[in-house]
Amino acid sequence: MSDDQYLVVGLGNPGPGYAGNRHNVGFMVADLLAERAGARFKVHKSRAEVVEGRLGAFPGSRVVLVKPMTFMNLSGGPTASVRDFYKIPVERIIVVHDELDVPFGTLRLKRGGGDNGHNGLRSISRSLGTREYLRVRFGIGRPPGRQDPAEFVLRDFATGERKELPFLVDRAADSVEALLLGDLASAQNTYHAG
Repeated sequence: MSDDQYLVVGLGNPGPGYAGNRHNVGFMVADLLAERAGARFKVHKSRAEVVEGRLGAFPGSRVVLVKPMTFMNLSGGPTASVRDFYKIPVERIIVVHDELDVPFGTLRLKRGGGDNGHNGLRSISRSLGTREYLRVRFGIGRPPGRQDPAEFVLRDFATGERKELPFLVDRAADSVEALLLGDLASAQNTYHAG
């Protein structure tokens, strides 16, 4: 079992048609982390794209970045396969995902909890056999009026949101790097303030 390596899973849907969707913010954060690690995603036998590298302060933490290439609702299978391949314990798994119940521009970090209707989290919890992994909840806010949440998450960020998005994705990537230090409470104190 790898006791010094983290698995960071960015959630999203594959394909260019989904790239700018609110539901794909996990992929956006994973892409930025791969860039920071100086590596490119490669296809893995687990139906995922994977990067191995180091992140954080020198010499950095060893990480495996994952983007499941199934659709969101089936993210758990590839996540569990990569976890098994690298033998990473659940306490060192971080999932980055969009969150309707958190206002846009806000991050919330936590370990465990429910899925709040998020099918990607539901699939991961089922496949891992636990909910006790770390989460970086990237707030996208609730849909306006009576818009269906399922439709809202599959829409691109609004024009005003897109102006802020690079800064927010950068902040979310910073929060992942803070979690690699192993102190959830300290990371929460830093990133819940914003």
